[in-house]
Amino acid sequence: MKIAYFSVTGQTRRFIKKLALPADEVYEIDPTGAFKEFDEPFVLITPTYEDNITEPVRDFLDTGANATYLKGIVGTGNRNFAQLFIFTARDLARDYQVPIIYAFEFNGTPKDVTNFKKAVKKLESQND
Repeated sequence: MKIAYFSVTGQTRRFIKKLALPADEVYEIDPTGAFKEFDEPFVLITPTYEDNITEPVRDFLDTGANATYLKGIVGTGNRNFAQLFIFTARDLARDYQVPIIYAFEFNGTPKDVTNFKKAVKKLESQND
């Protein structure tokens, strides 16, 4: 399953590099590439920020049929913010009616990489 992600400070991008996936399996959403259309299922990884900062993510999801290909969301953030931890991912999951399949802090740990891959495999098996 393809991975689309958004990175503001580089933390999410560092996590993506830890996954060691081929370049054609990941897509970084940025303000200039927010309107790319997907034609296959994907998981979205998004950090936690106010809506005005993560607007390119919604632009991407609202482009073409992208929202129909969205199968799950992964949130990143800082657990020190308690109930605000991964609020962007929770809002998107609610608005686009997809599950949050995983969450991690900052740029993730080796255990997060393993757990993320397991969560994506499980999601893929549910969507076959």
